[in-house]
Amino acid sequence: MPRPTLDESVRLDPEAVAILDRRRFPFERVWVRCATVEEVAVAIEDMVTQSSGPYFAALFGMVLAARDAAGLPVADARAALDRAGGRLIASRATNNHLRKAVAAVLAEVDAAGPVAGEELVAAATRGAEAGDALYRAKSRALGEHSAKLLPDGARVLTHCWADAYLIETVAAAQRLGKDVSFVCTETRPYLQGARLTAETLAEMGVDTTLITDGMGASVLQRGLVDVLLTAADRVTMDGHVVNKVGTLGLAVAAHAFGVPFLAQVQAPDPAAPTAADVPIEHRDGSEVLHTLGVRTASDKVRGHYPAFDVTPPRFVTTIVTDRGPFVPAAVSDYHR
Repeated sequence: MPRPTLDESVRLDPEAVAILDRRRFPFERVWVRCATVEEVAVAIEDMVTQSSGPYFAALFGMVLAARDAAGLPVADARAALDRAGGRLIASRATNNHLRKAVAAVLAEVDAAGPVAGEELVAAATRGAEAGDALYRAKSRALGEHSAKLLPDGARVLTHCWADAYLIETVAAAQRLGKDVSFVCTETRPYLQGARLTAETLAEMGVDTTLITDGMGASVLQRGLVDVLLTAADRVTMDGHVVNKVGTLGLAVAAHAFGVPFLAQVQAPDPAAPTAADVPIEHRDGSEVLHTLGVRTASDKVRGHYPAFDVTPPRFVTTIVTDRGPFVPAAVSDYHR
């Protein structure tokens, strides 16, 4: 079966990073050309790409930075890469994948020794390619572990866009001969679930049903799903799950109605011992007053948009990593 369209939605071109505009997908398939690190960072901030997309955009953005700094003296070039990395990391602070992408490129640059010119570009490119391959391998392993936890015939409720994790989980389930179906929340205000998750599942031949964000507790109460499965933008060392806002409500409802909640993350973050160590991005409230470019509320009201929420460990059944599943209380064992 061919890979879904969004599996390769960021690419490095000779003079730019090309990013498939997920705000317009699947109705239009338009690529945004980013010729500078700043343009990549703005594309991430403006939601041109989401979920795993910013990780790959950051990898390739660092290559753009190396190309731009190639003519500088060694020390100045390295400082320019640090500035570029800081800008990319700041573009979406809650998800720590951007930090990992920047670190992957800088590690290869530093391993090459004091370099400038074409050697700097070559080292940055190697780092980006290694970071790309590692992320995909970890996502594949995570998907395999997740698929083993899903019973044949499972009806899965998911929220927002699990991207590589979702694709690899479904692919692994299909390899195991398991028949799974999905119920997707629409995921306001950008409708990632409706436009991205559901479309990708459909491309993979999965039976897919779309519900509004307000219907999750109802389908859980009525026994219409067997498991809640989401990605996590970050998991703390004490088992808190940070993900797209709305995850907390679904997790609480799943707990109330005896439905297990599986949260996927490649690894818990050692830099976040507790939930207090994770910055929660708050986006412009005006974004919730619009849907697909159309205003859906009058100018008499204002919007409020925390982009992520935090689910306490007591509402999480299992955290699935690339090294296998952990109960939340033991997820710190991943790093032992």
